[in-house]
Amino acid sequence: MAVILQVDFPTQGPFGAEMSEAFKALAQSINQETGMLWKIWTENSQTQQAGGLYLFDCTENAEKYLSMHTARLQNFDLEHIRGRIFEINHELSTITHAPL
Repeated sequence: MAVILQVDFPTQGPFGAEMSEAFKALAQSINQETGMLWKIWTENSQTQQAGGLYLFDCTENAEKYLSMHTARLQNFDLEHIRGRIFEINHELSTITHAPL
């Protein structure tokens, strides 16, 4: 059963077009992660936060990715990384046009 992984963390940037350029290779590599179906990149320059919403094929793959990704972010000297995995209510999500 597909699950949503939500990750966010405080950061001083980059944001916007600079973020797009700086993390293009990372985005391409994320496509190769086991069980990852899609990611929505999130950012808020006003609150100095970034992260993403991911759709994984199962909880096990989301947990493995979260563990690896948390370590990677810590290697970038980022702290206070928050990751949460949620089950999806498919019936209600279909009503609200979720891209599942």
